[in-house]
Amino acid sequence: MDWLSKTALILVIVGALNWLLVGVFQWDLVTAIFGGDTFRNSSILSRLIYALVGLAGLYSISFLFRDTAVKTDKLADH
Repeated sequence: MDWLSKTALILVIVGALNWLLVGVFQWDLVTAIFGGDTFRNSSILSRLIYALVGLAGLYSISFLFRDTAVKTDKLADH
């Protein structure tokens, strides 16, 4: 995985984990770090969606450690 893909994946994971915190605890980590009101009032349905996005972010951490090498030389297959 190249550095740009890895950086983008890390940012997506951080964002998803932030949504997990919002969904489960109604607490926004990014706002806590950079300023603002850290507690959000959300409906149960939106909190469920936030939590699911966060769980997907946790799962995505495994992508950082997978071997993603793909054969691009079709001649090697023959």
